[in-house]
Amino acid sequence: MRGAKSAKWVAGAAIIALAATACGGNDKDSDSGMNSGKADPNGILTAQLSEPQNPLQPANAKESQGSRVLRTIFSGLVDYEPGTGKLVYVNAESVTPNADSSVWTVKLKPGWKFHDGTTVTSKSFVDSWNWSANVKNNQTNSSWFQDIKGYEDVHPAKGAPKADKMSGLKIVDDNTFTISLTGSVSYFAYKLGYDVWAPLPESFFKDPAAAGQKPIGNGPYKFVSWDHKKLIKVRKFDGYQGPNKAKNGGIDFKNYTTAEAAYSDLRSNNLDWIEQIPTTSLTSYKQDLGDRAIDAEYSAVQSIVPAFYTKQFKDINPKVIQGLSMAIDRDTITKTVLHGTRTPADSYVARGVIGYKPGALGDVTKFDPAQAKKLIKDGGGVPGNKISIQFNADQSHKPWVDAVCNSIRKATGVECVGDSKPDFQADLNARDNKQVKSMYRGGWVLDYPVNSNFMRDLYGTTAAGNTSGYSNKEFDELAAKADKAKTLDETVKMYQEAEQLLKNDMPAIPLWFYKNNSGQSEKVFGKIVYGQDGDPIFTDVQVKAKK
Repeated sequence: MRGAKSAKWVAGAAIIALAATACGGNDKDSDSGMNSGKADPNGILTAQLSEPQNPLQPANAKESQGSRVLRTIFSGLVDYEPGTGKLVYVNAESVTPNADSSVWTVKLKPGWKFHDGTTVTSKSFVDSWNWSANVKNNQTNSSWFQDIKGYEDVHPAKGAPKADKMSGLKIVDDNTFTISLTGSVSYFAYKLGYDVWAPLPESFFKDPAAAGQKPIGNGPYKFVSWDHKKLIKVRKFDGYQGPNKAKNGGIDFKNYTTAEAAYSDLRSNNLDWIEQIPTTSLTSYKQDLGDRAIDAEYSAVQSIVPAFYTKQFKDINPKVIQGLSMAIDRDTITKTVLHGTRTPADSYVARGVIGYKPGALGDVTKFDPAQAKKLIKDGGGVPGNKISIQFNADQSHKPWVDAVCNSIRKATGVECVGDSKPDFQADLNARDNKQVKSMYRGGWVLDYPVNSNFMRDLYGTTAAGNTSGYSNKEFDELAAKADKAKTLDETVKMYQEAEQLLKNDMPAIPLWFYKNNSGQSEKVFGKIVYGQDGDPIFTDVQVKAKK
């Protein structure tokens, strides 16, 4: 999942920073030729994309591909300023809490328009959230609304909804509404930067299925077309009133079945931006691209996740998972197979996020074959003495999956194999449909830069990001208590305590922190600036004018 675009997060005395701008290549060549000529404000950018898993509805994308497109079409109440992490009002004029942060008042900037010319009002937000939260509408991110009073009435654990509106949402006038929560949430305003909170026009509700194929938003780009598994086109919306107006004419999101094919097109200037350099080219891409190569860390964690609904892991002793974790030689794999493009993970929380604590998981993520064997034996062993790791083949995951399996096999004698799915959509569908045979590749990118996003939103029993079937009542209670803390600092500290609980229970095996190893074509004017979510800030990307 991809969300907040902060490159540095500032909260009181705490400053968490990551490099936001692209880097890589030779210093002497820095920017050579990239700023030559002039930019075309109507130039079309081409960017890599895999097929979104679901229709393009704001609450129906918990994966990076659909979210990437949605963020161009829709604008929410707030966003985050690149380089400072400061909360920026977009469609909102203000978002203010009461004394205990249990009731929030939203005032909108008046006069905003959807792409169909209709006005964005309080009702546009309230109706969107009520529809998205309703269990009947089967939105994958509906749990994001569970802090709002009345959520259980529209989204009961079992049975039909008792209401079609959450009682906590009240319209005051066309540009003002209030949000009453079930308790205090000190950081609630920052959560509002995620895609799920976008408004919807009245036309959406007449035919939501059709709207998911041809979305009408309020963002910097308007939707043009979607040729499934091939191409999605968006174009600059001239009537956009937000602070992030597009500096290009639009984006063509091109689908690729392999990272190698995308990289070939990038080198031929048939693609302007690639999501990730294929593993086979990591040793040469900086030489290939020069100053157009990107090498920058962002806030994301790669893990392997047990499917706890399977017979193999349903009643597993956590010691077994701890043992598997300690059987993985992260240092060697990141240095050799991944050529230094990843950093071994020592926490469930990504670096650059408020609450990240170096070494939080202690020895559990350190390579120790003898201890790994002992823990697996003490925990009763791996059922069947064999695991598989599911991954999507349209990105370059196979080399590191094979390396992880080899490490586990050599250290413990447990057999391990990869289980490839043709693309990210198929991989996600298998997870959502509880069809994973053993374990799966889990990659989580921040939605907002607070440690709760890497715990509650992944390992909470009812969290949208929890597709493994993991459930721990003690963790759920601690997370709920942390969310009701009076200050952000208190919330963060309590989630750090919750991470120690997760260390003992092992809902997943963190492998390494991501880096953005990417590149841009010769047709891009200047160097692309990235957000903390690893994506370009597309509205700021400029395309060179044709000579």
